[in-house]
Amino acid sequence: MSVAFTKEQDLEATAADLPDRPISEHPNLVTPEGLAAIDEALAAARAAYASAQAAGGIDADRTAMARAARDLRYWSSRRASAELVHRNPARETVAFGARVTFEREDGRRQSYRIVGEDEADPTKGSVSYIAPLARALMGKAVGDVAQAPNGEVEIVAVE
Repeated sequence: MSVAFTKEQDLEATAADLPDRPISEHPNLVTPEGLAAIDEALAAARAAYASAQAAGGIDADRTAMARAARDLRYWSSRRASAELVHRNPARETVAFGARVTFEREDGRRQSYRIVGEDEADPTKGSVSYIAPLARALMGKAVGDVAQAPNGEVEIVAVE
């Protein structure tokens, strides 16, 4: 069938059937900042859902309502499963919540904070605790060498 014969309503129905955002099978460990970010995202999802309802509900904009409902389900689930982990500043090994600086074989120094999945953003200096790099660094101390995904790294600081 030609796209020219596709009903606009069919496109709306397809958009309204957005799949749920995948929920990780791993424990939902969060830093205090990560928990605050989840709370903010949940508040935004609630506001978007209320706005979609106020705009006429499902008949007015099925896509906006479906997106708002999906995000509300996701962030409600993430908030309910969040396990707050406070970093022990006396700990001298790499652990959840720590910022670790390491040197690569080519002399480059990099620094990442190990955080929960929802707050991880490598471009902003944070990686998820389930990322291969984080797993390779966990439990290591200054001076230790770890086999990271792209070669060996030496830990130079743990904060």
